[in-house]
Amino acid sequence: MTAKDTSTQVTSAAVEVRVEGDVDEEAVTYLREKVDAVLGRPGVPAVSGAVRIARAVAHHAERPWSAGAELVVGNTLVVVHAQEATGHELADRLQDRLRSQMNRVLHRKEEARRSATPPPWRGGPTDSGRE
Repeated sequence: MTAKDTSTQVTSAAVEVRVEGDVDEEAVTYLREKVDAVLGRPGVPAVSGAVRIARAVAHHAERPWSAGAELVVGNTLVVVHAQEATGHELADRLQDRLRSQMNRVLHRKEEARRSATPPPWRGGPTDSGRE
């Protein structure tokens, strides 16, 4: 099994794509497009890390294609794994899972930015109904 390292540069993101096994260039290109679509959206902080795509040698495997992404988004680690029967299905599944995780990271970031209502002794609203 040979391993090839290729890298892709996305807007504000440096993601390395690693290939293991008998993976054709078309599958790698399609996977890069899907990853770029998720990481290239506006509002995504700086991203770095690696995406690994592999195809099993065993022909009897039900889902020979596998992929894993370990990315650092801002200061949050995002890990996504997927297994599928074809390279295109794998890229689509990885994109869906990566988009879901990115939405969680971005939402968590927005929630942290918003502060809770301060208590009354810090100038927040007072509960005038209590006596």
